[in-house]
Amino acid sequence: QVQLVESGGGLVQAGGSLRLSCAASGRPTGRYAMGWFRQAPGKERDFVADINRLDGRTYYADSVKGRFTISRDNAKNTVYLQMNSLKPEDTAVYYCAASNNWYGPRVPERGYDYWGQGTQVTVSS
Repeated sequence: QVQLVESGGGLVQAGGSLRLSCAASGRPTGRYAMGWFRQAPGKERDFVADINRLDGRTYYADSVKGRFTISRDNAKNTVYLQMNSLKPEDTAVYYCAASNNWYGPRVPERGYDYWGQGTQVTVSS
């Protein structure tokens, strides 16, 4: 069992940056593939990025490729999402997730076992 808590969301102008953190407790994050998802108002939850549990390989949604970077610090049990060149369409609640059975990257959403409560990111134009 692992508990995930996101932080770092907020209000930022278009073109700005934010770094989200996902702190895990209960079991070391090194045991899990980790991912970030987001859900905008009135829309379904979408994949953003994920990272392999062992070798750090990553995978990104086309909409964020080149702007967002996922990383992990297993010593701190934390996964990060660095978001640069933010756009109004990036506005959403961002969730981190952990997969116990997949190595990643490219873990399907159904492959995630644990989810955080989310952190709001709002990008103004």
